[in-house]
Amino acid sequence: MTSLHSFRLSRRAFLRGAGVAMGLPYLEAMMPSNVMAAPMPSAPARMGTFYFGTGMNMRQFTPDDEGPAFKASRILKPLEPLRGHFTVLSNTYLAEGGGHDGAYPFATAVAKGEKQRISPDQVAAQAIGADTRFGSLQLSVDRGTNYGSQALATISWNDQGVPLAAENDPKLLFDRLFRPDTDEQKSREKGEFRRRNSILDLVLDDARQLQSQLGATDRQQLDQYFTSVRELETQLQRRIDWADRPKPEPQPTRPKDYTTARPGPEGNGDYLYDEYAKLMYDLIALAFQTDSTRVVSYVVRKELSGGVYPEFNVSKGYHALTHHGNDPQNLEELARVDAIYMTHWAYFLKRLQSIQEGDGTLLDRTVLGLSSGMGFEHSKDNLPTIVSGGGGLGIAHQGHLRLAEATPLSSVWQTMLDRVGAPVAGEFQDSKGLIQPLLS
Repeated sequence: MTSLHSFRLSRRAFLRGAGVAMGLPYLEAMMPSNVMAAPMPSAPARMGTFYFGTGMNMRQFTPDDEGPAFKASRILKPLEPLRGHFTVLSNTYLAEGGGHDGAYPFATAVAKGEKQRISPDQVAAQAIGADTRFGSLQLSVDRGTNYGSQALATISWNDQGVPLAAENDPKLLFDRLFRPDTDEQKSREKGEFRRRNSILDLVLDDARQLQSQLGATDRQQLDQYFTSVRELETQLQRRIDWADRPKPEPQPTRPKDYTTARPGPEGNGDYLYDEYAKLMYDLIALAFQTDSTRVVSYVVRKELSGGVYPEFNVSKGYHALTHHGNDPQNLEELARVDAIYMTHWAYFLKRLQSIQEGDGTLLDRTVLGLSSGMGFEHSKDNLPTIVSGGGGLGIAHQGHLRLAEATPLSSVWQTMLDRVGAPVAGEFQDSKGLIQPLLS
């Protein structure tokens, strides 16, 4: 094949055109020319931590049985097609969690109001992020940090214990990944998305030249990548095209305490949540695929505020639902909302699984941990915790794994760090050590 025998490509290669430098996915042409003389390099390891504020309906989250063949609970059913690529962990515990301040100790085990320590994503960034444009990306449904409030917008803390601001706007994230950021370009392009040419159009000549030198497998990989970028550009452009058109006046149909701003720039409700969630997960996939970053944190649902959207068709906000009082409707609606979030999580995992990389997939080379600062009824016990991906990094998925009572959530982070090549020497937070059943 051409890509294996005659044409070599640097792992740090870019497509260039009109001031744009567009990263490339992992290709066979990036492998050594003589695979017999040199070891075939592995695709890089990636790590993601995801926060789902205010817990979940654990009565319909936790499976009744254990092992790889466990029967999926209602909330976990969207993940059925991905068996073998995730593990549900019961009995994870956050000593300083529970209540409404769980986002603070989530990644550090340090309570709100105390001096924070470095979060696991930043430990990973120091170990595996040096060779990427962004050492890490902090994402959220809200911009900034909201430090001091219960609705913390970030779960990332640097080694000085300072919270790292998160971004919530898909358009700005896309520009950070693909648009030039020189002063000249920023001045010319600020606020002018509709006037910009497609990133793909700007690098078209370079792309055509590259494709002519690649083998069939790499051409297919590059086509898939370009298609993903084009689809994202189209969705974001559509939002811009409609931005100046007046919207119809909404008819009040729901109680005031239900109405919440949908995610979007500055929380102005630019997106239905289904569209927003998929855009954000697609952007994370592209950031990993292009090796723009290897570390991501994402506040998928903030503590206390928000969490449900009009299209969810439930009677009240997420936090109000968690104070269910054993009311069947509250419990039903809570489970329905949680299942919607798991549907989007399944979308994300399938997206990563669809991207071939080396002798596996992007999901194989990425380990992802999701959980919350509370479990059910604001408890700090039995958090809704799932580890996904990482099969190529030595994660041995167990389906449903029931851990010892009160296993610190930090043990999950320590295990993930170990698998991505950022092992922690000595003690790590309040961890009791690596979760051995997850290690292959």
